[in-house]
Amino acid sequence: MEDSSSSSIPIAYQGLGAAAEERAIKSRRAKRFADGWEHPKPKPPNPIEDAIKSWFETLPAGLLESIGATVDELISTAPKRWIVYAPMALLPSGGFSHKTWTQLQSALSSIQADDLWTKILGAITKKEGKGLLTHLAINSGIPLHKIGDEDEIDEYLGLTPEGIMSEDPNQDNILRTPSGLITLHGDFGPSLSPDVIPSERDFKEAFWVSTKQNGITQIWAPRYTMFSRGNVKEKARLLEFHSSRFTPESRKRTKQELGHDAAVDLYAGIGYFVFSYVKVGMGKVLGWELNPWSVEGLRRGAQANGWSIRIVKSHDEWEMGTEDIVVFLEDNRKALERLKRLPPGELRSVKHVNCGLLPSSEGSWETAMEILPEEGWIHVHENVGHNDVGAKKRQIQEAFSTHLQKAGRTAEVIVEHVEFVKTFAPGVWHCVFDVYIRSGVVREPGS
Repeated sequence: MEDSSSSSIPIAYQGLGAAAEERAIKSRRAKRFADGWEHPKPKPPNPIEDAIKSWFETLPAGLLESIGATVDELISTAPKRWIVYAPMALLPSGGFSHKTWTQLQSALSSIQADDLWTKILGAITKKEGKGLLTHLAINSGIPLHKIGDEDEIDEYLGLTPEGIMSEDPNQDNILRTPSGLITLHGDFGPSLSPDVIPSERDFKEAFWVSTKQNGITQIWAPRYTMFSRGNVKEKARLLEFHSSRFTPESRKRTKQELGHDAAVDLYAGIGYFVFSYVKVGMGKVLGWELNPWSVEGLRRGAQANGWSIRIVKSHDEWEMGTEDIVVFLEDNRKALERLKRLPPGELRSVKHVNCGLLPSSEGSWETAMEILPEEGWIHVHENVGHNDVGAKKRQIQEAFSTHLQKAGRTAEVIVEHVEFVKTFAPGVWHCVFDVYIRSGVVREPGS
């Protein structure tokens, strides 16, 4: 047995602390492996590899030779990782897109292909040990523009003949529909255009998945709605915002104060940040969202977490009620008009406004400033080059100050903190700029 006491540590490393001693032990073990004294533990088999190997044994002899492929080549180019959003297993973007796999796919029958996906699902289910997984898909980035006609896209890989997604640069994908999702196994619900308003029957027939982050359940339909796992860090930060070191002590809100406060999310989605505001104890959370599928996911998620919610459609009348969450299924440019109809003083309690659209939320900044009546924070989400963060911070602070001055408001504007949430592309970060505003004149939104 390896002796990890100080007597086994080279003299040069003794007394330098636990980290240095640990490096010394690892170095000694590596040498013993190289000399044949010890053998490293074998890595556990990858369930996707095992499923593929088992599946290959069922294929007709000579099939791989006919396309010039080998078992080793196919296994080496297959995905090794997955994420589970029960009851779906999601493979990483680009999975099974290597040319050897596309050639093999063209030679397979639908039964043979489905047998592969079934075996992979079974292997992942066994590995996870958390219940039966019934659906399999390949992830894909959310296109900023609408995808072209489905007839132009290969049913299996979601690719054009040139191997790229077909986007229409003239039509923004404002609903952030995951049109590039590649479904492999299971019924993901009816194939509907993002332009079609879903019915209650469509919602019932859709396939819904869920996950839990920071103790909060979120639900969505992967065929129609995006989910960003990387936002978990920002969600957690909001939960600790009024107890974190990033918020000056004089501006922190107590639990009792938060219970009388409100938050507004201008891009509510499925409740990414809406739910964090509710869980932290804010008395009222209002959200705006255009995608009806996201709103339905938000409704289901709120109920799963035990929170009351009301959905207000574009032409519905609305008065402030007792619900924890109110979501408006309409353009957030109508937010200020909605709030101006409230009785005087009703929205003085807004302390947080979230502007969570990427790659830039600039189109909502003025609305956010008009909503924030007196004092609070606007959380500005932007994609920024790592070397440009300082310049972007100054730009945001100047833009907010200029707008408030033009609106006749005397206000203090400070970008208190910049949070690096996740990388969006090489050298580009999804950042959140916490803009603190304190008005010198108390006034109602939009007055």
